[in-house]
Amino acid sequence: VFTNGDLGDVREVLEANVRPAPARVGSVAPIDVIVPKGPTGCDPGQTAFFQTLQISTKITRGQIEMTNDTHLIHEGDRVTASQAALLQKLNIEPFTYGIVLKSVYDNGSLFDAKVLDITDDVLAAKFSSAVSVVAALSLALGYPTQASVPHSIANAFKAVLAVTLGCDNYSFAEADVYREYLADPSKFAAASGGGGGSAEAEAVVEEEEEEEEEAPAATDMFGGDDGGDY
Repeated sequence: VFTNGDLGDVREVLEANVRPAPARVGSVAPIDVIVPKGPTGCDPGQTAFFQTLQISTKITRGQIEMTNDTHLIHEGDRVTASQAALLQKLNIEPFTYGIVLKSVYDNGSLFDAKVLDITDDVLAAKFSSAVSVVAALSLALGYPTQASVPHSIANAFKAVLAVTLGCDNYSFAEADVYREYLADPSKFAAASGGGGGSAEAEAVVEEEEEEEEEAPAATDMFGGDDGGDY
């Protein structure tokens, strides 16, 4: 197949255009063939034919019915005359025929058809994984690379921020935001979208105060009013 279009799209078109094919005597089965249980449409006089293939049957409403799914042909086996005759009686065409893509020729190079499974998403995932490995090795060895520099800068910022927050007389613009969060933790709830966090906290505090006010006076184990020395 010659084309100037996308090879992946061409393969999809080729694989979509297949036709069912009957099982011919002597042909090699490309797949397993399993005949489902159920009515066959064959009259009871053909019971001996099913018994020859060791298929369990019963007579239901004047026709032969298979009682179990039957693994008739295994992949790679040659189709026998009896198997082909049974599939023909049941109007089953188990195989398909069509164009199978084996190799791809592009710009003077011959590739296996499996290369068409490599999409842009697969390449991006592999590249990201490789960059992560390089960054981890660079950080562990202390050797800066283009992949590890962003992580090194982030770690350095965390160290500088920790020192700055520990100092009372020094700060910088980026650290002021974190200092405000630490000074007023309720801003965390506002930043995360929990608008009712402060109101809920106040309600919990009020309930705790009411419980403390309603708590009974302490008594000792003998019913006294105070817990004096025994």
